[in-house]
Amino acid sequence: MGRRLLLTNDDGIDEPGLLALERAARSLGRVRIVAPDGPRSGCGHAVTTSGPIEVEKREGDRWAVAGTPADCVRIGLMEPEGEVQWVFAGINPGANLGADIHHSGTVAAVREAALHGIPAAAVSHYIAKGRLIDWERTQGWAERVLARILEQTPVEGTFWNVNLPHLASGDREPRIVFCPVDPSPLPLGFMTLDGRWHYAGDYHARRRVEGADVAVCFGGDISVSRVYLTPETHHQGLAVWDLDRA
Repeated sequence: MGRRLLLTNDDGIDEPGLLALERAARSLGRVRIVAPDGPRSGCGHAVTTSGPIEVEKREGDRWAVAGTPADCVRIGLMEPEGEVQWVFAGINPGANLGADIHHSGTVAAVREAALHGIPAAAVSHYIAKGRLIDWERTQGWAERVLARILEQTPVEGTFWNVNLPHLASGDREPRIVFCPVDPSPLPLGFMTLDGRWHYAGDYHARRRVEGADVAVCFGGDISVSRVYLTPETHHQGLAVWDLDRA
């Protein structure tokens, strides 16, 4: 396929989530990876402007960047071999739902792409307590969801935020649910240890709005939200797709 895809993450170029995303994306276009050389989770939309950024060539079309996810997208969009047509970020081991989109490095990467007019999608995986991620299963979900997103008419000034549920092996396959981003804040909670404050909010018990992304993903389905760069208010209806019909 001729579509040129730029992939990144916020966990580091060697992490299994990025490998799963790469495998999913290879059926959708030609892949180039420009990702951080190590963990940058939770860095938000930080960028490097006050000094040099070291970039290391890896095997194949892979580049490790000593910078943030947004830095990686900026560098990846400078590619001389042809224009990037889509940017994908993830798969993040941990949800980026609701208020998470404001501090997530994964989401910041696709926000940066959208600022440059490039359609983009962030993919994250909610982690239920006591469970491990089945990356092979996750890869299949990601491939089908991204294929569906590529079918949608691009809307300038927007990007997609996808969150995969954490299902047990015997659970039904999840539906793909188009839904708004939940505006509820993250739980407040801190504990002090040696005079220092440590965040102790219960992520899993966070507030949720029925029909929005937190409730959809926690309920066992895949949430897909169109996020707008501007603060305009947009009414977004719900649409449900079954993966087994894809």
